[in-house]
Amino acid sequence: MSISTPNAISTPSTSPTITTDALIIGFGKGGKTLAAKLSAAGRKVVVAEASADMYGGTCINIGCLPSKSLILSAEQARRDGANSTPETREAAFEAAIKEKRRVTSMLRDKNYHKLADQDNITVITGRAHFTGPHSMEIATAEGPVAVTASKIFINTGATPRIPDIPGIHTTPGVYTSTGLMDLDDMPQRLVIIGSGFIGLEFASMFADFGTAVTVLQHNAEFLPREDADVAAAIRAQLEAQGVKFLFNADTKAIAPAADGGVRLSVAVKGMTRGASQACDSTPAGTGNAHTDITGATDTTTTTSPTSNPTDHATMSHVQTKPSDDGEPRFAEPAEARFCLTTDAVLVATGRTPNVEGLHLEAAGVELTERGAVKVDELLRTTAADIWALGDVNGGPQHTYISLDDYRVVWSQLNGSDRPYTVKDRKHVPSSTFLATPYSRVGLNEREAKAAGLDYVVKRLPVAAVPKAQVMRRPDGLMKAIVERNTGRILGAMLLSVESHEVINIVKLAMDLDAPASTLRDMVFTHPTIAEALNDLFA
Repeated sequence: MSISTPNAISTPSTSPTITTDALIIGFGKGGKTLAAKLSAAGRKVVVAEASADMYGGTCINIGCLPSKSLILSAEQARRDGANSTPETREAAFEAAIKEKRRVTSMLRDKNYHKLADQDNITVITGRAHFTGPHSMEIATAEGPVAVTASKIFINTGATPRIPDIPGIHTTPGVYTSTGLMDLDDMPQRLVIIGSGFIGLEFASMFADFGTAVTVLQHNAEFLPREDADVAAAIRAQLEAQGVKFLFNADTKAIAPAADGGVRLSVAVKGMTRGASQACDSTPAGTGNAHTDITGATDTTTTTSPTSNPTDHATMSHVQTKPSDDGEPRFAEPAEARFCLTTDAVLVATGRTPNVEGLHLEAAGVELTERGAVKVDELLRTTAADIWALGDVNGGPQHTYISLDDYRVVWSQLNGSDRPYTVKDRKHVPSSTFLATPYSRVGLNEREAKAAGLDYVVKRLPVAAVPKAQVMRRPDGLMKAIVERNTGRILGAMLLSVESHEVINIVKLAMDLDAPASTLRDMVFTHPTIAEALNDLFA
């Protein structure tokens, strides 16, 4: 379903200036929910969205929902064996992209009309920037529109962080998550720069589609913020899907490859190989035989073996870093240089608040050292009557946090005796949708130990859960941290089928200060994954 052209305003020649009660910059979860609430209260609202492709916000269009649609399609392809041949892979991928586009188009259209069809709401498509403390100019296709508002809400979200690597902006085949989710053809080989949870979701998804995936991690530790046993289990799961990891890998340059793919110059610390000419000095298309990364010897940790190594990103033109006397260092090189060739590259190095072009200084809105809009516990910026909601304010980058930001702001506008604040927010859960989803809430063992808490660790293999066996999904583990003397639940980590549902039960118990014995003794339906909490907290 195509999106209709916004019709909520006239062209600037007939309506060059709008005065309104509230101006919301960005159509994300927090902003659109606030707009509907303000409209229902009888207030005039203008919503400015930079692109008609983003009505509804990041989650609906380029984030959680399209990615989960593709992840489910990939899982189905794996279960059905559709990822086993090039022909079936392409067909499965094409169908998945088609379905993803259908879902996002439908949701985008519904979100647009949910606001634009209201009498009190005007939707303007164009980029907005401040011209004063309570005024903005919106650059539309028909020309600029000036808006003056009593209250302004910044809801512009975040954008992918792109590292400063030569060639990264100009080389075809290099994508952020947005572009990679909208390809017409499935890449046979994919290199992912970054092994955070966004990168790992895409690694798992494309591996299920049948793509050969290689993940580059800049340091030696995998998921350094997670407990070692949990991180090891996640890595083992991904490696079982065929995903390869190369650690201590620093991408130095990216350029087109002779075969139409992408060539990466990668320096790897602690890896030993015979010396050859450097990747950056070798013209594309010299015909050198490529060597798969599984052939490399790593003094730390590199990759897992595969039965079909030639399908993965390949390496050639190795160069060891010279020693002080200028001779190649073969025994313990500080660094080895490789040339990787692949069909596509995903840059998954995090997201940064989207403030470019807003001219925040014109309104007196300050930024933090990390480039987010500076806010207090009520999400007020440094300028009066201007708030910031969602990813742009530097908080946790989740759609449900943007929704909770709406609650913080609305509690100040609806006459509440005591506004709800960010400090009132409890126990934010998270889920990563791998082949076996990983969900957690609260403290892990590493954090509990660092905090000096007296705790006990509860563990349960998912294979011991009857429903997991029935579902033929016995992989994973469940882990919980409980304060020793009080029985207080400090946190839980669930690497399990349906963990994204079960983690919310643990969060609710934590929010209510229920002891671990509450979940131990709770009556659950059977057979379910949730009933595993009986045994986990026993």
